[in-house]
Amino acid sequence: MGKIIAVVSGKGGTGKTSFTANTGLALAALGYHVLCLDCDITLRNLDLTLGLGDSALMDFSDVLSGRCTLQEAVVSHPKYPSLDLLAAPTGGSRENLAPEQMKDLFRQIREEYSYCLVDSPAGLGLGFHLATDYADSAVVVTTTDQTALRDAQRTVMELDRFPTGSVHLVVGRVQRRMLRALHTTIDDAIDTAGLPLLGVIPEDGDMPYALNRGLPLRDCNDYSARAYENIAKRIAGRRVPLMKI
Repeated sequence: MGKIIAVVSGKGGTGKTSFTANTGLALAALGYHVLCLDCDITLRNLDLTLGLGDSALMDFSDVLSGRCTLQEAVVSHPKYPSLDLLAAPTGGSRENLAPEQMKDLFRQIREEYSYCLVDSPAGLGLGFHLATDYADSAVVVTTTDQTALRDAQRTVMELDRFPTGSVHLVVGRVQRRMLRALHTTIDDAIDTAGLPLLGVIPEDGDMPYALNRGLPLRDCNDYSARAYENIAKRIAGRRVPLMKI
């Protein structure tokens, strides 16, 4: 059976969608069958990040309503065929969706995929609950910014139903120079969020270029891609040391 991993954050701009896309690609490159599921209703961006914006014709609401099957709704990545995307709806009423509907969809996904990374919108609304209520584990993505850390704390409080050890922290957009200037460390972020660390993502000037072109970061920058590859290996149960920033 596969594993559903909800990717969440308390605020926007922490790199959550980039994490979902690039970690999904890294898992696929390791040989796993991976699904990236976008739960950011009406404001989806995961399809663009993966370079699949023109390909995602169906979305998860079509599967929930029975208009199509899971296999008909997903889109495979052209370069990494073991990675699929299931997009979020761009319109329609949110009132027609409920977290309980995701239970059967997640069951199907577990039967088809090794891993499913669910990109939830920032905040604690409907998309958050669609992503987390029936997930197996969660990753909280934050930066070292104090506002992001405060919101991460609040997010962790909403994840108290998860068993110990199934919620992890990823610190993104890390700049060594900024850490020194602010006299902060990754340990401070860990202490503030109160979670075990899954990985650290360095700030990357190539990220905007990759996002705007819909290119996998691993095709643009080996340094940052290594951070996602290390995280993917840890998710798969391998022991990998943290990369130095």
